[in-house]
Amino acid sequence: MSALRRKFGDDYQVVTTSSSGSGLQPQGPGQGPQQQLVPKKKRQRFVDKNGRCNVQHGNLGSETSRYLSDLFTTLVDLKWRWNLFIFILTYTVAWLFMASMWWVIAYTRGDLNKAHVGNYTPCVANVYNFPSAFLFFIETEATIGYGYRYITDKCPEGIILFLFQSILGSIVDAFLIGCMFIKMSQPKKRAETLMFSEHAVISMRDGKLTLMFRVGNLRNSHMVSAQIRCKLLKSRQTPEGEFLPLDQLELDVGFSTGADQLFLVSPLTICHVIDAKSPFYDLSQRSMQSEQFEIVVILEGIVETTEERPCEKMADHKPGRELSPGTESAGVLI
Repeated sequence: MSALRRKFGDDYQVVTTSSSGSGLQPQGPGQGPQQQLVPKKKRQRFVDKNGRCNVQHGNLGSETSRYLSDLFTTLVDLKWRWNLFIFILTYTVAWLFMASMWWVIAYTRGDLNKAHVGNYTPCVANVYNFPSAFLFFIETEATIGYGYRYITDKCPEGIILFLFQSILGSIVDAFLIGCMFIKMSQPKKRAETLMFSEHAVISMRDGKLTLMFRVGNLRNSHMVSAQIRCKLLKSRQTPEGEFLPLDQLELDVGFSTGADQLFLVSPLTICHVIDAKSPFYDLSQRSMQSEQFEIVVILEGIVETTEERPCEKMADHKPGRELSPGTESAGVLI
């Protein structure tokens, strides 16, 4: 049994099929070749280790209209494949629409049939079909200006369309390029180099029972004004009988002393003293192993190079072997 646990870890338990066919039952050490390893059922987390919150909104009235009312933020929050698809689709539709407008003007004026007449002045010179109208639009919109196709002064509707094209093009460029720039400058990837310890431990430090974990920065660029906060998420029932499924409690990691302001040039050990003000004060080791809770650690700071504010979150931990009094602090080394 001990050899199996050393090989497969504590995330598995040994079970066997009973002779009576009543199902799978846990077995002790040395009970023969019927033993097999079955993984324990993992508890659903409120916040994953990568910082993603497992929250889905439901029963919200006019949810789509709320997202569309803030269209810019909605586009920024979309995945990259959808951003690129909307980017390409918007420009393609806008280009085809404006090229069609130039072709319609040339068609209604009869420029398509008189384009090669020597003394005739068309609305747009050398536009005699849709491809040439499309090329004219691209040349003017992208300010390429080949000089072969140009607007003449005999076409007031073309001048009005050109002004509309310039305004519409500026709006589309500002909206889409601004969206792409903001999405590329988001500091989510910078947060990937902010590392948390896999496990938190409870041990004695300075004569006090302390919850500890470590955090470190992998990059040489510093985090300016780095600050750390901890939230305890667990269910609670109020004296009035109200059940709170996700009650949030603040864990003091040095707010009163300023220890939550980090100088993150090397891995640091973050400590929460379990005193009379701590939510863990009334929990024993046995009750902590059976309690269902999560500790969410939030690290905020300004990136030195880009002055962006990344945020890394970690959900710690399934209570039991990870949060056990008396564990060595070396167990939380990064």
